[in-house]
Amino acid sequence: MAAYKRIVLKLSGETLAPENKSGSFDAARVDRAAKAIVALHDMGVQVGVVMGGGNIWRGRFSDEMNPVNADQMGMLATIINALAVQDAIVRLGRKATVLTAQEMTRFARLYTRDTAISLLEDGHIVLLAGGSGNPFFTTDTAAALRAAELNADAVFKGTTVDGIYDSDPRKNPDAKLIPDITYADAIAQGLKVMDLTAFMLCMEQKIPVIRVFNMDDLDNILKVAAGENLGTTAHA
Repeated sequence: MAAYKRIVLKLSGETLAPENKSGSFDAARVDRAAKAIVALHDMGVQVGVVMGGGNIWRGRFSDEMNPVNADQMGMLATIINALAVQDAIVRLGRKATVLTAQEMTRFARLYTRDTAISLLEDGHIVLLAGGSGNPFFTTDTAAALRAAELNADAVFKGTTVDGIYDSDPRKNPDAKLIPDITYADAIAQGLKVMDLTAFMLCMEQKIPVIRVFNMDDLDNILKVAAGENLGTTAHA
């Protein structure tokens, strides 16, 4: 039994990539992600998935590259990822629809709040691609924005560590896990697990919780959805 009715899951592009980072996709890892999303849906959760694009494109070629062009390339990367995951979900026998923040009607439907809610309530897994549709905003901010628009109960944010720490545990062996923190404290402490704009939006729009946990094991998605106290809970 799920502890949440509607979740926005932030899924990184790296989740779909080969473990050795050679290439953009690993078919088995795409299928693994799709199975985890389907299992979450089958718990009775309405699932919106905000796709990252880091397995295909990240940053810029150089400091001279126009940052708007670079961000637009990143938005397109998230759409490619969403189409890959949609295909895998449909092959598992579930309904999945890609909604994009940009018009590209031959590939996906244009995102609107009403369309997304209607699809969620009709049993579709909704893949929310194209970021927020604007440069200079991360897909973390897009996840917060979509959660606010869709009245989600929670944002699930996966990381490669066990949650939010008081410093980078990959650099500081004495870093301490923070199991519970308010949005205001996360902002004040400058914690980097999500960008500042995302935390601010969650605080201002009163998104109930952000659950931050290790997503190297995708089964953790189901454990957190069932109410297990893994990782960190951020809240108002």
